[in-house]
Amino acid sequence: MSAVHTPFSKMSSHGTVASGSLKERSISELLLSLCAFYTKNEGRFSSLYAHALNILGSHIASAAFPDELALSERIQKRLARQHRESDAMKFIELHQRLSRQNVIQKRSAVIYFLLTLGDDQQMYQPFQQDSLFLNMPGLASSTWSLPGQSSSASRLEEKPSASRITLSSSGIGSMSSKEISSSTLLREAHSNSVLVAHTPMPQYFSTPAASSGTNQPSHARPSAADPKNLSAEVKSDSSNAGEPNSTAFASVEHISEANLLRDILFVFQGIEGKWMHYSQKEDAYRIDEKCFVSPSVKDLCHKLAELGWLYNKVQKFIDTRSRDEAYGLVGQSFLAALTSELTEYYRLVAVLEAQQLDSSRSGTLTLKRLVVWTQDPLHRLKFLGVLVDGCKRLKGGALVSALYAYSRHGDPYLKALVNSILTQVYKPLNKMLNSWIFDGELVDHFVEFFIASGANVAQEKLWKSKYSLHSPMLPSFVTKELAQKILIIGKSINFLHQRCHDHTQLHVASMKQWYINEKGEATFSSMTGPSLVKVVDVAYQETSKHLLHVLHNKYNFTKHLKALRRYLLLGQGDFIRHLMDLLDPDLSKPATSLYLHNLTGVLESAIRATNAQFDDQDILTRLDVKLLEASQGDKGWDVFSLHYHVDGPIETVFDEEVMAKYLRVFNFLWRAKRIEYYVANIWREMMCNFRTLHKTEGLQSILHRCQIMTSTMVHFISQLQYYITFEVMECCWASLEKQVQEAEDLDQIIVAHNDFLKRIAAQCLLDDSNDSKEILVDLRQLFNLILEFQQKLSVFFTDCLKDAALRQAFDAQLQKRTLKGEWGTSSKELDAEEERRTQFIVTCVGYHERRFIVLQEAYEEMLKEFLKRLGQHREQRLQFLCFRLDFNEHYQQTVPSNTTVPKMP
Repeated sequence: MSAVHTPFSKMSSHGTVASGSLKERSISELLLSLCAFYTKNEGRFSSLYAHALNILGSHIASAAFPDELALSERIQKRLARQHRESDAMKFIELHQRLSRQNVIQKRSAVIYFLLTLGDDQQMYQPFQQDSLFLNMPGLASSTWSLPGQSSSASRLEEKPSASRITLSSSGIGSMSSKEISSSTLLREAHSNSVLVAHTPMPQYFSTPAASSGTNQPSHARPSAADPKNLSAEVKSDSSNAGEPNSTAFASVEHISEANLLRDILFVFQGIEGKWMHYSQKEDAYRIDEKCFVSPSVKDLCHKLAELGWLYNKVQKFIDTRSRDEAYGLVGQSFLAALTSELTEYYRLVAVLEAQQLDSSRSGTLTLKRLVVWTQDPLHRLKFLGVLVDGCKRLKGGALVSALYAYSRHGDPYLKALVNSILTQVYKPLNKMLNSWIFDGELVDHFVEFFIASGANVAQEKLWKSKYSLHSPMLPSFVTKELAQKILIIGKSINFLHQRCHDHTQLHVASMKQWYINEKGEATFSSMTGPSLVKVVDVAYQETSKHLLHVLHNKYNFTKHLKALRRYLLLGQGDFIRHLMDLLDPDLSKPATSLYLHNLTGVLESAIRATNAQFDDQDILTRLDVKLLEASQGDKGWDVFSLHYHVDGPIETVFDEEVMAKYLRVFNFLWRAKRIEYYVANIWREMMCNFRTLHKTEGLQSILHRCQIMTSTMVHFISQLQYYITFEVMECCWASLEKQVQEAEDLDQIIVAHNDFLKRIAAQCLLDDSNDSKEILVDLRQLFNLILEFQQKLSVFFTDCLKDAALRQAFDAQLQKRTLKGEWGTSSKELDAEEERRTQFIVTCVGYHERRFIVLQEAYEEMLKEFLKRLGQHREQRLQFLCFRLDFNEHYQQTVPSNTTVPKMP
């Protein structure tokens, strides 16, 4: 301490210093000499001396001092900015002298101390003109303590009364405990004035009494050592001086530490004190600018005031959200947890208030002790403020997710705090979860749960549309897979109750208290993690298993699935073939001439005549005929379809969308089966008529062409039907059966069934890809060409058979006449017959042959285009179909050079 205060005696206006005397003299003597230098008035001297003791007895300190050279340059720049070049030169000279002497070891600390005395421009303005270092009103100012500084040492408080000043050794170590009167101090100061040059006393400290040589009695003046009276005294002296800055101390009020403590305790509760007020501009509590508080004390107060600011922040959030009815149960639990934390904070404030009351008598509570005692609450409230900022716009599961993210903190103290809050916040969500997985009830009035319920949803769509995952409310510690299982559990229970009318009590209901740990408590860790996964898995397996058992046994799901395969996917071969035979006369008519009741009768006849009659009667009654909307020119084949009626719980799997897919696949298969049916008729008609007509002169060429075309079409349609029946239908069906047997819940069955139809559509060119659409168009063109060939071939054979009948009649007449012994024919008749036959070959056969040639070329061209696109399709099975259709590479010769038909590996 002595090194810090030495410059007050060392530096004078003349710069003369007696180094030996500096070492011998005490700090008190130096302080007396300094005060005597500025005033001769006894009362004023007492004020300055008491205030100086107050400053020296305080803990003005800095953790680190800047470089001495930097400080020197800083002071020089400040003097230059104030246009005090002469003082700057004087400072340089004094600093050089000080540097050459080794009396003071910590020169940078001393210079820094002197510099900080000039930081506050509102105090001691009269010193600005005649003093180099006291131009800065800093007898009460110092550097702010560092944020981490939390010394527990109590601040020295000098309490002189009247004109008596008590010096305690706890304030300045070099001063003994004694009482010194103002006059004694003044006399001692003047006796030690040898240390100070004979510089005239500044006029700012002159008073009428001092100039006249008369002194007021000490008892007539207020106590100079009393901080409350210091500003009044200075104001009185300065006003007598009549200077412009004589009111510098008029607005300054010194605050005792006890008063600051009382204000800070008010601030802790979010209440403004007498000297500490909330600043809207800075968004913080600040000490009134008119109050005289050292920077170090002010810094401590501002640090402590942060606790009140944080309290206000949390309390404001609680007050605002508690009035929000839509905040929900989870949000209200969060507010309750925050209120519980603030209750603990209230207890701390109560204890501090009791300490403050005791401290007014014993002095045990100080600002620095308060800083130390409030470190943990400050840390806690800071984290609560972070939680409030991070969760202010969240509710329900999203709020729990945000809090859970803060629980993964490296600080065990904060982690325990968040887990404690999470335990309270998660309880409403856990209650909703229990109601859902054990009773299938969704009790969520404020949309907080991660499962949402749709409004006005029909019973038929209960499984698919009624309930769904609400992803924004899904807690982050619940995975998508686990959430999906939780959703299925509740859906299964509701489906059993509402659609299957099954209220069987499941064994999983006995696990309703699963979240209670070994200590009989429900904590966040016991309500989540492995325990949650375990109970969800058990409930999922039991409810799903029971639901599938009801569907398979009570509602015959598997039987209905196989019925769809046999009838709508044409798996019942004998029934389909016989049905086509019976329907052919009717379906060959225009679509507008069909009657549904007639077709229904034909369907029943086909059922009774085939193995379909042995099916379950419930299945047969569901099978029906459906006529599509007819377009102009459509025949019965184009609008006919079979329909399978589905109701009850199995309608969840076979809904309207699924049955529409079945209808689309049926139409494709029905068309392909019709072409196969007609190609079989073509082949049969060709074989029958060939035996009759192959010896007819002039028909060998056209018959050969028709045989080639028939063989090409038979090969094409047989390969196509093989592909559809075995590679598509049977393979997809086998996969579906396996998936249905292995399914653990209804959703898996639905997904497997939809995937079954999707794969059939893709492999049958019924998907929405452009490649499939183009190939399907080509395929339908090929089907139309085959139907056209069948019609033209029938006409051709009709004409040929008529000609054959005339030939047979002519030969029979010739034979009959010969048997009678007559001439078989006359030359005229023979010439006429020959003319007729020649005319038939030239006109009729030639006409048909030209038509077949055009048709053959069109068919081959379309087939080549079909093969080209088929070989480029992304579906591998369709590429294999291309290999089989062109197994001998016959069509590669005419395929364009830029297109390569895949070869069989």
